[in-house]
Amino acid sequence: MPKSKRDKKISLTRTKKKGLESKQKLVEEIRSCIDKYARMCVFTVRNMRNNKLKDVRVEWHHSRFFLGKNKVMALALGRTPEEEIADNLHQVSSRLVGHCGILFTNATKEEMLEYFDNIDSPDFARSGDIAMETVHLPEGALKQFAHSLEPQLRKLGLPTQLIRGVPTLLKDHTVCKKGDVLKPEQAHILKLFGNQMAAFRITVEII
Repeated sequence: MPKSKRDKKISLTRTKKKGLESKQKLVEEIRSCIDKYARMCVFTVRNMRNNKLKDVRVEWHHSRFFLGKNKVMALALGRTPEEEIADNLHQVSSRLVGHCGILFTNATKEEMLEYFDNIDSPDFARSGDIAMETVHLPEGALKQFAHSLEPQLRKLGLPTQLIRGVPTLLKDHTVCKKGDVLKPEQAHILKLFGNQMAAFRITVEII
C-alpha cells in the first residue's frame, strides 16, 4: 500500500521554540482544512488594515483565512510534487508571493467573486504608501482647525501662522505629488485634511 502524502514530516528546527510551536500550529491547521473545504484560494491584500480584515473574517465565518509566513504556508502544502500532501498543491505554493494568504471555503466561485469584487473600502494613506494624486493646498485661512492646532500644523511642515486666532496658510503648499512615497508628515497632513487616498481591497485567485 503506498504511503500517504499526509504522513510527510517537515523540519522547522532552525527556529526558536516559541516560533517553532506557532509555525507548527499553522502548518497543522492549514493541513487540517484541505479535506474540510471544497476549494482553496490564494488571496492578496492591498492596503492592509487589520480591523477591516477582521470584519471580513466575521462575515465569512464559515471559511478559514490564513495569513502567515509564505515559506511556512508553502511548506504546509508542499513546495514540490515530492513534498506536496495532495495532488497539485505545489502549484498553489508557487503563488504565495508578496502580501498574501490562503482562503479555504465552501462558497461557490460566483459567491466569492461577487463578495470580494465589491470590497473597496477607502481609508487614509500611511507612511510608505504611494500617493495616488497630487494634493495642493491654496494660501489662506484654515478655518476648519482650532487655533490650538496651529503649532502642530507648523511642525508638520506647513507654512502656517495664527492670524486673528485662525490658523492660516501663508503661501500655497504642495503636500505630495502623484507617485511619491509618503513620509509620516505627509500622511498625517492628508489625514488632517480628510483626504482618503488608500483603499483596502482583497483579490482572490481561484484555483
